[in-house]
Amino acid sequence: MRYSEPAPAKINLALHVRRRREDGRHDLETLFAFCTDGDLLHAEPADDLTLHVQGPFSSGLDGDNLVMAAAEALQRASGYGSAAKLTLEKKLPVASGLGGGSADAAAALRLLTRLWNVDPHFAQQVAPGLGADVPACLLSLTARGEGVGDQLTPIVLPDISGAPVLLVNPLKPLSTAAVFGAWDGQDRGPLDHWREGRNDLEAPARNIVPEIGELLAWLASRDGADLARMSGSGASCFALFESEAARDAAATACPDKWWHLASHLR
Repeated sequence: MRYSEPAPAKINLALHVRRRREDGRHDLETLFAFCTDGDLLHAEPADDLTLHVQGPFSSGLDGDNLVMAAAEALQRASGYGSAAKLTLEKKLPVASGLGGGSADAAAALRLLTRLWNVDPHFAQQVAPGLGADVPACLLSLTARGEGVGDQLTPIVLPDISGAPVLLVNPLKPLSTAAVFGAWDGQDRGPLDHWREGRNDLEAPARNIVPEIGELLAWLASRDGADLARMSGSGASCFALFESEAARDAAATACPDKWWHLASHLR
């Protein structure tokens, strides 16, 4: 039997960087939201644990990546001795600020928990060790994140539930470590309401990939765009729209030099 599990694209409605910690990581206040579209992971029973990656952004991802790391961590934690043949349909750009790798790892944890019939507690146990965004992606629900983003409080935002969203990426990978390394260290205040919030990583990201500024200006100028921001550490940006028609018009007009995905918030 073949099982399938979505790996929804993650966006940060706001992302405030509060301080650099002694361990070199950063204290954050963010609001995670998830789209109805993203990557897709499949699993079948097998004698060995293997991964094949296919799709438009599959290049170089076979073998040692977060999906395999998640599967192996779940095996160790649960003591489950079987394996699986995994196939990842990679539809989201790599290193794009959409949580692709973390979402894929979280999908692997959910999928293999079902396939192997193990306690979901083991997935929750290993998720933080796989990456700061993996716990949020495991939940895949709108949530406030604190700490390094792994201290989660689910919230409901009825005003944007199901909202049309357009994701756009300039097709330039951007290193999360490089962006955090270029952050100026200034605490610009807490996250009180996401609409009045900001993404503190936008400025350092734009210094590395100037096209982000062009992309944000283009999104903000679309008819019916309600809000345009960069997601995560970039370079992907998003806009929420007042209607599907406005979003679809923007998607149709998106320059060919950029990747885009029309979706909805979950």
